[in-house]
Amino acid sequence: MKLHTLKPAQGSTHSRRRIGRGTGSGLGGTSTRGHKGAKARSGYKRKIGFEGGQMPLQRRVPKAGFKNINHKEYFAVNLSTLQRLAEEKGLAKIGIDELKAAGLTNGKELVKVLAGGELTVKVDVEAHAFSKTAEEAIKAVGGNTTII
Repeated sequence: MKLHTLKPAQGSTHSRRRIGRGTGSGLGGTSTRGHKGAKARSGYKRKIGFEGGQMPLQRRVPKAGFKNINHKEYFAVNLSTLQRLAEEKGLAKIGIDELKAAGLTNGKELVKVLAGGELTVKVDVEAHAFSKTAEEAIKAVGGNTTII
């Protein structure tokens, strides 16, 4: 190895076109920016959604809908799920902790019990909300409902 044979590692350098270094370079004059217009000026930044002066999509499409800031999103648990849990684990009381242990919720979600399926086991249920038919079905077999 000699000093005159040294060169950078393969792929470590890039040949960059030096723009704006005189007309002799072939890249002087307008320096690849074209003539006039916003893109030829210094400090140009394209606005997000700018379509060259055409009415942008987000302004063409009409506004629709309404988002209620007080809306609560519930995780639904059916009576059939409670029946299965009570039978498999022999539970007499099912709350958020039991549902979390069974892997149904992460414990942070609001839980609502719905009347899907049948309940034949007497179970005390704790949840954030109940449908009327689910509450009646739980009480019909002798269980209790508690709203957290």
